[in-house]
Amino acid sequence: MAGFLDEIEPLKQAALTELRTAADLAALEQARVNYLGSHGKFTGLMKQLGSLSKEEKPTAGKAINSAKNELEAALAERRGELELRAALPNEPTDFTLPGRRRPLGKLHPLTQVTEDIVRSFRKIGFVVADGPEVEDEYHCFDALNTPADHPARDTQDTFYLAGAAAPENGRTPVSLLLRTHTSSVQIRVMAKQQPPVRIIVPGRVYRRDNADATHNPTFHQVEGLYVDRNVTVGDLKGTVEFVFKELMGPETRIRFRPHYFSYTEPSFEIDFSSALTRKMGKEWLEIAGCGMVHPQVFENVGYDPEVWTGWAFGFGIERIAMIRYGINDIRLFYENDVRFLRQF
Repeated sequence: MAGFLDEIEPLKQAALTELRTAADLAALEQARVNYLGSHGKFTGLMKQLGSLSKEEKPTAGKAINSAKNELEAALAERRGELELRAALPNEPTDFTLPGRRRPLGKLHPLTQVTEDIVRSFRKIGFVVADGPEVEDEYHCFDALNTPADHPARDTQDTFYLAGAAAPENGRTPVSLLLRTHTSSVQIRVMAKQQPPVRIIVPGRVYRRDNADATHNPTFHQVEGLYVDRNVTVGDLKGTVEFVFKELMGPETRIRFRPHYFSYTEPSFEIDFSSALTRKMGKEWLEIAGCGMVHPQVFENVGYDPEVWTGWAFGFGIERIAMIRYGINDIRLFYENDVRFLRQF
């Protein structure tokens, strides 16, 4: 018994020395394994308890547990010291230096304008609809009552793609193209649900325009569609006035001029007047197109034009942003120059 107890103290002291002087975490782990691991020296001593008599075991066990607790405390203390040292920077930190602020990102100006438009329409009960940018001729032109010889269908104005669309509802396959307006989504929505319909459709569209200060082959457009019983031009004008006063200021005035669109009858161009237009040296500025949905369009989607009436209008998001922020070149929106973008 005396020989067993005499082995504990020297072994404990040797273990404490090795644990407390470990140079790094790897050396500390090696010291732990050497003494407290499954085949360690101190673990081996603990295993000898079984060979002691019943009277000797309590005293020896108490001494072993006390030494083990002391070793584990020394191990935890040294591990904390070494982990803190490992976390410190390799070079000293000068805490007198000014702080470094991380720059915050901002929404693109076109995204900001789009969200403002959507927010205005949602106030009066409209929901956002979406559809494919790669379209077929039926949804982009035919269903919208656009004649086969209309200039918009010519390859000079439209990006056509190789291949043909899979036929839908028994129709023959037609050419694929990049949509020239988001009106194609109106057709898809009306074909899937019965009135009333109250949607807006923001999205990217494509036309074969040469890039200059006011044109780009890719731009963004938002269209609105409202279909119900007894919808009138008065409803259309009231909605247009509300939205543009939200976007351009409460003093904004709106006027309609007769125009022609194949998918509306009657059709109008929308002009607006505000402090923004006067700042540009103009009293009135064209901003959008609109009209009452053509009866043929309703028939194409299965609506009875004797029961349902509706209106639609659309405008370019870039044009709104340019007027709103006083930007004179549409290409600035797409160059991703942070010096330009951080102004908004």
